[in-house]
Amino acid sequence: MNAEGRNRILIADDSEEIREIIEILLTGEGYEVLTAENGQKAVDMVDDTIDLFILDVVMPVKSGFRACVEIREKTTAPILFLTAKAQDSDKTMGFSSGGDDYLAKPFSYAELISRVKALLRRYFVYQGKVSLSHSTKLASGDLTIDTVSKQVHLQGKEIFLTDIEYEMLTLMLRNRKKVFSAADLYEQIWQEPYYYSANNTVMVHIRNLRKKIETDPQNPQHIKTVWGKGYYID
Repeated sequence: MNAEGRNRILIADDSEEIREIIEILLTGEGYEVLTAENGQKAVDMVDDTIDLFILDVVMPVKSGFRACVEIREKTTAPILFLTAKAQDSDKTMGFSSGGDDYLAKPFSYAELISRVKALLRRYFVYQGKVSLSHSTKLASGDLTIDTVSKQVHLQGKEIFLTDIEYEMLTLMLRNRKKVFSAADLYEQIWQEPYYYSANNTVMVHIRNLRKKIETDPQNPQHIKTVWGKGYYID
């Protein structure tokens, strides 16, 4: 967020026309917009004032996927992929690299604005910029969450989650022993109706979360799987 309190969004796309269209659209909604013509420039521009990244996948110098991995090393701000590549395998790759959402070209302006607002709203709740009515401390063995500060610790060491990973973890911790299906998680976290291929989206985020909080992700001690039904924390 900039000094004037406006959300700052970085758009990286090798099409000047697309950058201009999105910049005009978002500026009209009150956002401050930065632009980059390739993935490397987007990575170089990362700082803690940027609240959202919109990345094309196919860009010169550095792809959106590669840029996403490097951006995620520096910030937990949400990343929206905006691309013509809309196959499930591409979506899985995007989420595996650390992305939060995926919007295929051609897209409607209303849909883009809706996704941007939803990602920013989720991010600001995660960052503690919006107060929650049920703030408390949550724990599962050596894993603890302070929902006031939004800090997550494993064996006393702070770990950093994306906002979607944080929401998934707190949802399951607040509802221990409840088995959440992929549809349950998708609809509660993404706030959208579930569709079949969204199952891959949930699976990738669960896998990424396990890599961060499990000593052995292949033998998870926190997030358990009930085959054919879903996930739970006991």
